[in-house]
Amino acid sequence: MKLRNVLIVVKDIEKSKAFYKDLFNLDVILDNDGNVILTEGLVLQDAAIWKTFTGKEVVPYNNASELYFEERDMEGFVRKLEEYREPIHYVNRLMEHSWGQKVVRFYDPDGNLIEVGTPM
Repeated sequence: MKLRNVLIVVKDIEKSKAFYKDLFNLDVILDNDGNVILTEGLVLQDAAIWKTFTGKEVVPYNNASELYFEERDMEGFVRKLEEYREPIHYVNRLMEHSWGQKVVRFYDPDGNLIEVGTPM
């Protein structure tokens, strides 16, 4: 058995596709009517489909998980965040841990937590 994808729930597929393309350069591999597979194994699923399949409400900003990305040019990435057309909701702005890793944490448009850090 192997893990194939990570799925996150979103309200607006088009807005989310643009967000992940613009900031992370993720491309669409498959767009199947409310289920979109992006490069790097990220899957976007429409919130209405999620609720139909699970019978559960989506709880945005739940801080129960995060998507983790690595970026060598953190200052350049932070500039992309600051220049993004929609406001970014930060958990923490660029900081450096005691072990030397630089990180920034923020939410995507649907309240999914994202961390971007320099490679260790």
